[in-house]
Amino acid sequence: MSDTPNANNPITVPGMEVQKDIELTEKAAEEIGKIKKENNIPEEHALRVGVKGGGCSGLSYMLAFEEGAREGDIVIEEQGVKVLVDERSLMYLRGTVLDYTDGLNGRGFVFNNPTATKSCGCGSSFGV
Repeated sequence: MSDTPNANNPITVPGMEVQKDIELTEKAAEEIGKIKKENNIPEEHALRVGVKGGGCSGLSYMLAFEEGAREGDIVIEEQGVKVLVDERSLMYLRGTVLDYTDGLNGRGFVFNNPTATKSCGCGSSFGV
């Protein structure tokens, strides 16, 4: 086994909190389960989380369901949900917490991204 740090083998220092690549809140995981069920998406499909160019702040978040991982994907298990993220997207998403809100201001998935230095009003795009 290699001692080289990577997304699956981070360097840890005693007393230091290890930052997860991507986290899902319980509420987000529940909503993902509901969406799968309502749309007859097979249980074994994973949630792809990614970033693409565009949006009013430069980069946009993307979510999709996929049958399996692609070459180079990082596979993360969070709250019982298998999450797929490509290495390029992970550069922008490391430490992000994916949540779900259904409050008075609307409902939908919310990306709490510590690397974002600016975001648009709707929260679907960001810049670094």
